[in-house]
Order: sequence, then C-alpha cells, then structure tokens
Amino acid sequence: MKQKEKANVLWFDELHRADVNLVGGKSSSLGELTSLADIPVPYGFATTARAYRYFMQATGLNDKVDSLLEGINDYENSAELHKACAKIRELITTASMPADLADNIGQSYQQLAEKMGQTDPFVAIRSSATAEDLPDASFAGQQDSYLNVRGQADVIQKVQQCYASLFTDRATYYRHKQNFPHEKVALSAAVQMMVFSKSSGIMFSVNVATGDDTKVIIDGIWGLGEYIVQGTVTPDDFLVDKATMKIVSKTINNKDVELVRLPDGGVKEQKVPAEIAEKPVLTDEQVLELAGYAKKIEDHYGCYMDMEFALDKNTNKLWMVQARPETVWSQKKKKQATAQKEEQMADPANAKVITRGLPASPGVAAGKVHVIDDPSNIGEFKQGEILVTLMTSPDWVPAMKKAAAIVTNNGGMTCHAAIVSREMQIPCIVGTKSRGAAATDVLHTGDTITVDAKNGVVYQGDVKSLMAPKAATEGTVTAAAEYFAPTATGVMMNLGNPDLAEKYASLPADGIGLMREEFLWTTYIHEHPLYLIEQGHPERVVDMLAEGISKVARAMAPRPVILRFSDFKSSEYRNLKGGEKYEPHEPADLLGWRGASRYYDPKYVAAFKLELAAVKKVRDEFGLKNLNVMIPFVRTVAEAQKVTEIMAAGGLQRNADFKVYMMAEIPSNIILADKFNQFIDGYSIGSNDLTMLLLGCDRNNDTVSALFDERNLAVKRAIRHLIKTAHQGGKTVSICGQAPSEFPDFTEFLIQSGIDYVSVNPDMVKATKHNVAHFEQRLLLDKATGKGKQDLEDYTW
Repeated sequence: MKQKEKANVLWFDELHRADVNLVGGKSSSLGELTSLADIPVPYGFATTARAYRYFMQATGLNDKVDSLLEGINDYENSAELHKACAKIRELITTASMPADLADNIGQSYQQLAEKMGQTDPFVAIRSSATAEDLPDASFAGQQDSYLNVRGQADVIQKVQQCYASLFTDRATYYRHKQNFPHEKVALSAAVQMMVFSKSSGIMFSVNVATGDDTKVIIDGIWGLGEYIVQGTVTPDDFLVDKATMKIVSKTINNKDVELVRLPDGGVKEQKVPAEIAEKPVLTDEQVLELAGYAKKIEDHYGCYMDMEFALDKNTNKLWMVQARPETVWSQKKKKQATAQKEEQMADPANAKVITRGLPASPGVAAGKVHVIDDPSNIGEFKQGEILVTLMTSPDWVPAMKKAAAIVTNNGGMTCHAAIVSREMQIPCIVGTKSRGAAATDVLHTGDTITVDAKNGVVYQGDVKSLMAPKAATEGTVTAAAEYFAPTATGVMMNLGNPDLAEKYASLPADGIGLMREEFLWTTYIHEHPLYLIEQGHPERVVDMLAEGISKVARAMAPRPVILRFSDFKSSEYRNLKGGEKYEPHEPADLLGWRGASRYYDPKYVAAFKLELAAVKKVRDEFGLKNLNVMIPFVRTVAEAQKVTEIMAAGGLQRNADFKVYMMAEIPSNIILADKFNQFIDGYSIGSNDLTMLLLGCDRNNDTVSALFDERNLAVKRAIRHLIKTAHQGGKTVSICGQAPSEFPDFTEFLIQSGIDYVSVNPDMVKATKHNVAHFEQRLLLDKATGKGKQDLEDYTW
C-alpha cells in the first residue's frame, strides 16, 4: 500500500478532504468529490506538498526565497513587493526540476492517458496551496491555473510554473496580511482531465449576498470559467430554493466575450455570437441539476460550499470541477445577521442615485472616488478612497485593503474579489454595467459618493447620514439605548490580536478571559525563542511580548486580563525561524510536547523564563496590575507544582493582586481537581480539548467529527464535578471554548451548574450577556415558584 505522506503524486481516488496537508484544499477536495456517488468529477492526479518541498530543497531555493522576502521592508510598496516576487518566480521557473520528480509527474500523465483511453489528453492544471480553502481564510485564485495543456513536457513545465505562482505579488501580500508564514504554505498541482466548456460557472449553497442558506446561487458564463473568477464577464445569475427545488429568480446578462480552448493547446478570448450573448448559459433543467449537486455536496461536507462547474460542449454533460468550504458566511453569518437587524436604514428618497449594482459585500461608506483602470497604477491609491474600476481581481488586493468601498463595472457576487471583499469586510458593489450605468462612465476621480453596498446603490455626495438609524421625532416612542442587566455570572472576552483591543474595549465584557500568547509569536516575533537566545537576542522576546500584552491590558484596565502562556505544538514551533533545530518530529503533536511539559524541561525552561520576564515587565514596569496568567495543558499535579515554583523564582508569586489559573482540558484535571487546587487560583475549561480527550475523538479529524459534541453527558458530568470541587477549595471556574457561543442551552447548563465566568469571542459578547441575564432570571423565578422546567439529566458520577 502506498504511503501517502511519502508520495510525490497521488490520484484523486486516493485522496480525501482530510489530506489537505498533503495536497492542499483544492486537490484534497477533488479527491473527496470523486468519492461521492452520482457527482460527476473529471478524473486526475495531484502532485503533493512533499514534492514541492523536495523541489525547493533539492534546488537550494529555500534560503534564496527567505532572503528575498526578508528584504521586503514595506509590503504596501507595490514596486518593492513586485521586484522581490518577480525575482523569486524567476528563480523557481528557471531551476532544474529533480529528474525523479519530473519522471513521477510525466509517468502519471501517461497513466492518466491510458486510463482515459486517449493519447496525450488535454488537461487543466490548477494550483492547490496547502493553506488555501480553509474555513477561516480564502486563498482562492491567489495562485495560477493553466488550461488546455497537452503533452508530458508541457505538463511538467506547467507544474513548475504553478510552484512559482505561490509567490505572485497578490498571493505573497495576502499571506503577509493574513499572518500566514510563507514557510507553512506548500503547493500541490491538480492535473485534471479538461472539460471543453460550452459554459461554466460558480455555485454557492448559500446566497452570498444575504446569507440566506435556504437558497442555492448559481452564476454562469459562456466558455471557460476563468472569466467569471477574474470578473471579466458579468454572469447570468440563478437563485434556487432548496426546499421546493424551484428557480425563484433569474437574471440574464449580456455576455459578449468568452475564453475558449485552442485545438493545439492554450486558450484565447473571442467574441460571443450576438444571437446567444444575451441568452441563458444553462437550461432550467441544468440549473436544477446543479442545485441538486449543491445540496448533496453541502450535506456531505456539513457546511456552506463554494463550487465550480462546467458544461461539456460535446456531450452536454455537467461536471463538478471543484468544491470547497465557503469562507465568509460560514464564519460570520450570526454576526452579520445581528448587525443587519440593528441597522435600521432610513429612506434615502431625497438622495440622487448615480448607479446600481450587485451588493457583493454589505456595508455603507462615503468618500472620494479614485478611478483606476490598470493594476500598475494601484500605488497611486490612497487610504480611505473609494476604488472604482472596470473589474476587481486578486491583483487589486493591495488597493482593496486601503479602500473605504469598492465599485466595479463587471463581475458577479461569486467573483474572487467579491469573496475577498466580504472577508475583509469592505463594502463592495460589482456589475454596475448590467444593473445601472457603468461605474467608470459616471464616476470620476475626486467625486464624493456614498456606497450603500447592503442594497447595491451608489449615491451622489456624502449622504451616509441617511443610512444611519432614524432619529426619534417628538411624540414618537423610541427604544432605549442598549441595556445590559448586571449578572452574577461574569461574561469575559477571548482576544488574540492586540491591535483590536481598543476596538473591542467598549464591549460590555467583564475582562479578557483568554488572551492567546501564540498570536504574538506569529504576528510580531516570528522566531523561535531558543534560536533568539542562541543568537544573543533574548531581549527581543521579552520586549515584543510585553508590547503586545500591554496593549490589551491597558485598553481593558481596570478589568482583568488573563494571558495564557504559549501552547504551540512542536510542528507550529518548528515553523518559527530557527525552530527546526530545536523541535522534535512528533507523530501526534496535539498530545505531545506542549503546554506545561515544556516549561520545566531543561531543553526549554530558558525560553519559558522569557515569557515570565515579559509578564513581570508589564506588571512592574508598565504598572498594569490587571494582568494575570494561565498555564495550559497541565497533565499532572507534579507539573503544576514545578511550573508554579519556576514562576515564583522568577518573581511571579500568587497573591491577592496576581492570579494564576490553569486550563482544565485533560481528564486528570477534573479527576484530581482537589489536588490541583493547592497550586492555582482557578480553572478555565478548554471545552475543545476536554471533549476530545473524554470522548477519544480527534477534533481535527473530519472522519469522526460527527461524534464531537461538547454537550455530551460525559463532558457535562466532568464540568459539574470540576465546579463543585473547585468551589469547595475556594477556586473559580470559567470556560473559554466555543460551546457557549454556539449553544445557548449549554450556557444555561453552565449557569445552573454555578460557573463563575464564560468567555466568548467579541462578536458574541453582547448576545451572551443578554443570554446570561435571561438564564439567571429564569433560575431565580423557577426557584421562587417551584414551577420551572426540570433538568432530568443525571450529572452524578
């Protein structure tokens, strides 16, 4: 049996979505799709991340790439970024691929030809980065794809060009802004039988304009699908109701150009015949067939999905050529739904409408227009301007990052830039040419406009005030300002990014229940602590940690802040600069050398002492006494004793003004709570790890994800026991996992059990505050009347 981790090439039917680390999101998802019955997927194979790393190592390119990236002083400087990235791509494309790797790829192409019964078949070669298409970040379209490729030599060459495209300007910039270290990203190339597309498009199992998950949205164009992603053509738009499987809306646009394949390889743009340019690219039957595929794929993956399809011109058969988790509504639907309810739009009847378009990313913004026709001019774009252009594409990301809003002539709600705008939370309207007047025809640099991207309308002048909630008039009854009842159960906030502390400090949180130190390492430091010690710069760790921690402590003061000491796994530490020398290769690092077990280890204790020095600096030098700490992943009572003794020796002794907490995430923490009590002031339940270890269910394994449930009775019994035992010892208990945010009934259980605090992400602070007040009042009422609903669950053990 092939060992997948050691292979340079894997076939689609050998791959599943759990193999994202081997072949990236795109390739692993193609493998997953291939395994689904009744979902037609063009067959192929994928080069692996291992093959990419072997290529980079064997050619000696890693050090050269590192040097060029480290030489970029300002990622906002387009010229500087372009110069470095162009040199990196040149180095990669001109390097000589190792002969054995080239043979692996070439032989696989010949085997594909044999399996398909063709000689030198045409294939599509698509880049699949190992960090792309994850639920919390979209790297879609950041690397290159090549269509209509034929012949063994060309396939090998295009795979190498895919490797180089990992360092396009837009991909490098995006990774930097999303804090993805480039060393963590590798490139797989999916080599897939080519569909000779009569038409093609993109489909979502959620309406990406509104977040309505009862609908499937389908966008289609003539020819190959690249022009829909690039925003070159405004697509036909179909909306299908999932329950009734009926088309509820249909918008047919003028699609006057298409990208088509050439008989001898390659592609070209051509005019669409006038007689079909404004006709639908799909029949109603084909639209419903696609919607059926969308429902089946969404059910299989268990989340909103972003899919690509193609209609073969020879067979008139529909093919699914890609599927990945949708990256915006999957994460932000609850937050945006709350915001939309709160946002009572005034009637802008007196404002002049300039143009209309598709509301690709909701929000309202006013500002000065800056029309840019070519990405070479994005260096002229200034912070806070409104970007107006023919179309948006990944090349515009540096300008998009600065934009107050974006308006384009072309593009649909499923084009790449629309997706990225939603992720960046930038108001964006696309496709004005097909809905009103082309933006570049009616808007001019220097104009002041208001973009209402919730409704897809552009107004003349700054009329943003019309978009605000209506002011109360005399004699009208108005709602009082938002009120939060005081609660006995504290509601804390989880926060990793210090740069957001000021923004979220005004939320009605009782403090920071979890500040993850790991974020500071990957954002500010980037280097392994032992490497910095060896280089003679330990002070950099202390200074940069103290700077980040103090931002949060200062913004939240006098409310308490609980900093969790570093809890990287060995694979994560290894990705910090210099980390390879100090980190073991562990087969299951989730259960390996992490948390407390590092802090007293002779190999690591010097690094832990730097963390302690940073905390001491914040408390003593900066005077921020609201800072407290938490120890993660403490397996034994002896570990708790060793770590707290090291802390005390470093000047961090528990007292009335300095609290030391411990994560409760291992069954031993629950069973031996009476023993752990003597070394700490309280516990914070890490419900993710605790559930995983109680149920024996790897929380990172999709195969058993259906079994992972924090509401399982075993978890509830453990929590009840911990709260009882902690309180008997005068200790507090909080929870910092995701469960209280996702399940209000779980919050009710926690309050009934006597928990002291719940800590949630910023977007759920207000809702949780209201929920806690409601449940506490319900508890008092039930006790007073004796008529409340009884919890029939048996929590004894």
